[in-house]
Amino acid sequence: MRFASLGSGSKGNATLVRAGDTLLMVDCGFSLRETTRRLARLDVQPEQLDAIVVTHEHSDHCAGVAALSRRFGIPVYLSHGTAGTGRCDGSHQLCRFNSEDSFSVGCLDIRAVTVPHDAAEPCQFLISWGEQTLGILTDLGSVTPHVLDSFSPCHSLLLEFNHDLPMLRSGSYPPALKQRVGGDWGHLNNTQAAELLRQLGGARSGHLVVAHISENNNSRQKAEEALLSVLDSLERVVWAGQAEGFGWLSVL
Repeated sequence: MRFASLGSGSKGNATLVRAGDTLLMVDCGFSLRETTRRLARLDVQPEQLDAIVVTHEHSDHCAGVAALSRRFGIPVYLSHGTAGTGRCDGSHQLCRFNSEDSFSVGCLDIRAVTVPHDAAEPCQFLISWGEQTLGILTDLGSVTPHVLDSFSPCHSLLLEFNHDLPMLRSGSYPPALKQRVGGDWGHLNNTQAAELLRQLGGARSGHLVVAHISENNNSRQKAEEALLSVLDSLERVVWAGQAEGFGWLSVL
């Protein structure tokens, strides 16, 4: 199993997962034209996609879903709550599930995991192929025992390091937005993400991808400092940028 990113951050998110003859996209926060351009960079054509799986209805995760689905006849998997917002209306086909449901797309097994985020029915995903499991975990404001228990089997993990809390507090965001981002239903800060890793046992056997990094309220140096408080080295750490995402990685 391999995975790659078209881009990660508040301006748009999309992750590809490939195993056997199955190709899955998790979220699509880019326009149809931009998504097609970014897919080409990874040697992928949109018509190769078997499904789009959506975490929640915020525009940086679903803005391009309906257009991509409709244009290329791609089914969309999303929670009942996400579907109820209407943000993916107009898609080729909506396949609804409940948070905590498990389902399959081709040879990939997918488990939806409920997370605390300010959306209708948000979830993140564990994606498995045989004995390999990839965790995709962004857009949550706090780490719950349920999240820790669910993501403990991951071999590779894409994890949100959204903001440095002091940078957020002293930054230019209005107070209401600071409260939202830094609250229990917002986004993980560096310290929270590092603590999650510590409770999961530190290093994964595969890659750790640092994702959904704020361009205004974080820095690579701050995130690295947090990582090195729980990891011996950054050898297996990959950075998911907003502009370039990252290239294909194997789930080891």
